[in-house]
Amino acid sequence: MPLDRSSPIFVTGHRGLVGSALVRGLKTRGHDHILTATREELDLRDPRAVTEWFERQRPRYVMHAAGKVGGIWANQSYPADFLYDNTMMHMTVLRAAMLSGVEKLLYLGSSCIYPRDSTQPIREEYLLQGPLEQTNYGYAIAKISGLLACQAYREQFDCNFISVMPTNLYGPNDNFHPEHSHVLPALIRRFHEACKQQFPTVTIWGSGTARREFLHVDDLAQGCLFLMEHYDSAVPINIGTGSDLSIRELAEKLQALIHPQCELVFDPTKPDGTPRKLLDVTRIQELGWAPRIDLDTGLRTTYEWYCSSPWNSWSGSNSELTPPEM
Repeated sequence: MPLDRSSPIFVTGHRGLVGSALVRGLKTRGHDHILTATREELDLRDPRAVTEWFERQRPRYVMHAAGKVGGIWANQSYPADFLYDNTMMHMTVLRAAMLSGVEKLLYLGSSCIYPRDSTQPIREEYLLQGPLEQTNYGYAIAKISGLLACQAYREQFDCNFISVMPTNLYGPNDNFHPEHSHVLPALIRRFHEACKQQFPTVTIWGSGTARREFLHVDDLAQGCLFLMEHYDSAVPINIGTGSDLSIRELAEKLQALIHPQCELVFDPTKPDGTPRKLLDVTRIQELGWAPRIDLDTGLRTTYEWYCSSPWNSWSGSNSELTPPEM
């Protein structure tokens, strides 16, 4: 069923990487009643505040993109925080959506929910079929509980809650913190700083052999909007490109784009994380959706965005997760 462009739709985490892309996508499609709330306006970990907000605003649709995210270092350092914050956010939002009669909700999971040593490419049915990657188990457990919560609300209350499992994402409004970001934005910042200061080398965490799949966040947004209109199953659905590359190959692309004169140095004392993470996207392809932004184009436009963003001039302490201007 097509979404009613005039009905209120609540996008959580609208200032983040995914949430901001969803808002852009909705505006492009002509939605004129997009509901958002900053952290200061609504703490999604507060059950009473969230329930009262839903009762006042009465959204017809919800796209739940808010979450505490980070790279390997952050996940290893703060597993309890990642578990608590992400679990509380989806528990409050899903409950309030049920109580207020939301017509449809889309929950954004993560490809990190799948077992560390899954057969590649990873099919949706591989969930809970093996041990998780230990470098991000707190975040993964929280995301798994959100997926299972969607299924529980469907079963008990007949809620039309669907779960989307995106692959690794990148694009405008990403987090480029040197320690708390994911691999792609962290590398963009590292190459940019090395070029600006004319450093002869750029150090890459790990061996460079781990393989990752990357999806531009604007493609993700279009895929999520497609699923809001074409997917109603309790079964989680993967969304990605269906192709991957090694971290070394990614670093070489960024080297050519940002700092061709530098030499790549790999640090094998740092963790690689999951050896490979490539999603099987057969299910969403059979529905008729495919991404449009190729990786080379996405990397170029993301780097251009970074150069004109507050991140480029930000020099805050390591304890600050985002620059104050964001």
